[in-house]
Amino acid sequence: MKFRKSKTNDVKSIMKIINQAQEFFKNKGIDQWQNNYPNEDTIIGDIKNVESYVLEKDGEVVATSMVTFKGEPTYESIYDGKWLSNNKYAAIHRVAVSNNHKGLGLSTEIIKCVEQLCVDSGVHSIKIDTHEENIPMQRVLEKNGFKYCGIIYVDDSSKRIAFEKLL
Repeated sequence: MKFRKSKTNDVKSIMKIINQAQEFFKNKGIDQWQNNYPNEDTIIGDIKNVESYVLEKDGEVVATSMVTFKGEPTYESIYDGKWLSNNKYAAIHRVAVSNNHKGLGLSTEIIKCVEQLCVDSGVHSIKIDTHEENIPMQRVLEKNGFKYCGIIYVDDSSKRIAFEKLL
């Protein structure tokens, strides 16, 4: 497995994985990643900002994520709880795994790789949010030592549950 920064020629593979995730959420009745988000422009923006990453296995993109160290404006207000820290952090967004590679622990692999990015950058906190009905992601977060911190609201005013892990 190789965790690396995404390149423009990865967009097609990333979007295939994102579209699979959107279909999964739709079929489960989860209102996350619907209404044309994230879309190709979102991913291209992540790549231009050098915040898009892929997990590659045998030359094939099998998972994707966005990682930023620039802060997350929607994390400035948290309700019904509080963050574990107010220090510099990495925020993880848009984690998705190819349908052909689900159940292999690739979301955990992404988290482990982001932890290493943090260690290399002297950052000791990772924050992430997910839809309250996205139970698979919540399980991954809990399994990997993330603690529930409260509620945040994303740009379109949708409610998300927020987690943090201290390294």
